[in-house]
Amino acid sequence: MIQSKNIHYSYDSIKVLKGVDLNIEKGEFVSIVGASGAGKTTLLQLIGTLDNLQVGSLMINNMQVDKLNQKELAKFRNKEIGFVFQFHNLLNEFTALENICLPAYINGTQKKKTEQKGMELLELLGLKDRSEHKPDELSGGEQQRVAVARALINSPSILLADEPSGNLDSKNADELHQLFLKLNKEQGQTIVVITHNDVLADLADRKLEMKDGKII
Repeated sequence: MIQSKNIHYSYDSIKVLKGVDLNIEKGEFVSIVGASGAGKTTLLQLIGTLDNLQVGSLMINNMQVDKLNQKELAKFRNKEIGFVFQFHNLLNEFTALENICLPAYINGTQKKKTEQKGMELLELLGLKDRSEHKPDELSGGEQQRVAVARALINSPSILLADEPSGNLDSKNADELHQLFLKLNKEQGQTIVVITHNDVLADLADRKLEMKDGKII
C-alpha cells in the first residue's frame, strides 16, 4: 500500500528526514512513535502528499505519486487518503453530516449517494442521532469521530492520523483508539498513526520508532 525509498527532506539548511525507507501492506495498522522533532509529522505529510518529495520515491496503492503534477496529486489525495489530525478542523457553520460529506462533494459524488454514505458512517461511529448538530453542539470526542467519518467518506486506501487523541480526555481517547482498531480489524482499513500515546501505539500491528530523521 505504501512504499517509500530513501526519502530525504530539509527545511532550508535543517535536515529533517535522512533516508527513510518504509513499506506498509494493505490492511496494516502501523503506529509511528518518537520524540518531538524526530521527523514523524514531516514523514506523514509526505505520505499524505501534502508536501512534495525533495529526494527519494513514493508509491501509494501502486501509484508513483512523486511523478504526479499538483492537479493530479490533489485528485489522488482526495480519493485515496483520509486525514485525521489532533484538532478536528470541522467547519462550524455546517452540520456534522455536511462536514462529513464535503470531501465527497469535492470529488463530484452525487449528493444523495454521499448523504447515504455519510449517515452510514455516522451510524458506524455511534453518532446517527447527531447528524444535524453543528460542531459546537458536540463533545470533543464526538467532534473527533465526525472528523474520522469525514476522512472515510471517499473510502480512502489509507487513513493517516497525526496525534488524533492528543486533544481528548482519557475516556474519549480510549473510545477513539478502539474505533481505529475496529476500522482496521472489521473494515480492513489501512491506518498509519503518529502518536505519543503508548496505548494507541501498542494497539497497532506494528510500531515503528523514528529518531533523528530515520526509522530505527
